[in-house]
Amino acid sequence: MLSALIWDVDGTLAETEEHGHRVAFNRAFEEAGLTWRWDGAVYADLLAVAGGKERIHAWWRRIDPVGAAAPSARETIERLHARKTAHYLDILAGGKIRLRSGVERLLLEAANHGLKQAIATTTTLQNVHRLLDVTLGADASTLFDVIAAADTVGLKKPAPDVYHRVLGGLGLHASQCLAIEDSFAGVGAARSAGVPVVLVRSRFTTPRPCADCVEDLQDLNGVRLADLRRMHHVWQVVEAARRNPPGAASEPKATPSACARPTAA
Repeated sequence: MLSALIWDVDGTLAETEEHGHRVAFNRAFEEAGLTWRWDGAVYADLLAVAGGKERIHAWWRRIDPVGAAAPSARETIERLHARKTAHYLDILAGGKIRLRSGVERLLLEAANHGLKQAIATTTTLQNVHRLLDVTLGADASTLFDVIAAADTVGLKKPAPDVYHRVLGGLGLHASQCLAIEDSFAGVGAARSAGVPVVLVRSRFTTPRPCADCVEDLQDLNGVRLADLRRMHHVWQVVEAARRNPPGAASEPKATPSACARPTAA
């Protein structure tokens, strides 16, 4: 049975990428005197790279591989990302980024029904807590039993590290949980950890089918906890059938008859 929901953050809880992170990156670049500017198309492409620092480095390598390989590049990236985070937190404080439709209702419904909840994200803990504070109030973090972020694990999505950390904190088997993600990197991370996942498409979700998802949704508007329980149950039934297909049990091997003629040598 379903015992926990595991939530991604950026694009899943809220549409933070287009009017939050992308804007913050561009402000940091301008502030540093750089001519870099990420429009929507460039940013959509860069989202294939998990992590803000990694994204900056990927872009730098693309336009100036020599500069990106310089000894001072790492320090520059750290400084740019720190300023980007500061700008992002300011944007959140302005109150223009809200939770996606249906998210708050599901969070509260799950809490009221005693389900455990967790966050598994590639953003920072600081970003997570500020988003929760400005959208749900100062006590919002208490809705979650575990919050695992990029700065608490080794490898970022699509590696399963953050999901392994969440599962350890929850004390649950992967099959008892249901992940909610908006990206294929997130889907890959969840599935690599054995967690079934619902894809809820966002502004920047890659437009291709999700063959490894329990469900592929445009949003959570109108989705109730009972719907998530049903999705999880169907996945369990399908998974059980996959692991134990009809007729998979080996037929008992026939033993030679005592009267059988010996084969000629």
